[in-house]
Amino acid sequence: MITVENLHKHFGGFHAVDGASLSFEEGVITGLIGPNGAGKTTLFNVIAGVYQPTSGRVTMGGEDITGLPPHELFHKGVLRTFQIAHEFHSMTCRENLMMVPGGQSGERLWNTWFGRKRIADEERALRARADEVLEFLTIQHLAEQRAGQISGGQKKLLELGRTMMVDARIVFLDEVGAGVNRTLLNVIGDAIIRLNRERGYTFVVIEHDMDFIARLCGPVICMAEGRVLATGTLADIKANEQVIEAYLGTGLKNRDKVSV
Repeated sequence: MITVENLHKHFGGFHAVDGASLSFEEGVITGLIGPNGAGKTTLFNVIAGVYQPTSGRVTMGGEDITGLPPHELFHKGVLRTFQIAHEFHSMTCRENLMMVPGGQSGERLWNTWFGRKRIADEERALRARADEVLEFLTIQHLAEQRAGQISGGQKKLLELGRTMMVDARIVFLDEVGAGVNRTLLNVIGDAIIRLNRERGYTFVVIEHDMDFIARLCGPVICMAEGRVLATGTLADIKANEQVIEAYLGTGLKNRDKVSV
């Protein structure tokens, strides 16, 4: 679905992404791992249009999407979540979800005067969809709760719910397990697997919890110093000497100690 070719992103003299080439297959959950500072989040930000690349190319289904702004990629079904959830903290969880779809009639001043019925009909449909998403994620009891008052793990579920309010084709999840307790992480994992199997979502997951990666992901890509070190199954990755050295600075004799 997404192909990245010789991508570079430089911040002054620092090469955060340094010639990375990789691809993400449609209908698959791909893991993206690597030490802190490997360039994983910067790669996400370049693909998702947050940063302009220094050089290189990103294509989606053969279409060049290099450097497109986030709102254009959003309409193409490219979505991402963040390490720190970005909720509208004073709105309820239901309202946070209802805000997601673009082009709503209520956004136009003219319609607030002369299109009130259309606005009301849209809001009823959005409310029903939001309630369906909350139920899917097993957080329907939080519908009327202000998003700023729920836990960090619940905020991560809410962010995942936002991707369900539109026709997402590929979702980039940036450390969805960060700061989340094991019980909620299992709920998040269940939701991702169901979205992949039942609705055909494609996911790319940055995560340091290898149990979570092992449960969800087929192919795994390991980055270090802005480059792709290895691609394969998690077992292949954990047995790769370059990966072991990137994490521990040691050779194969210590591979049994690796828990990347």
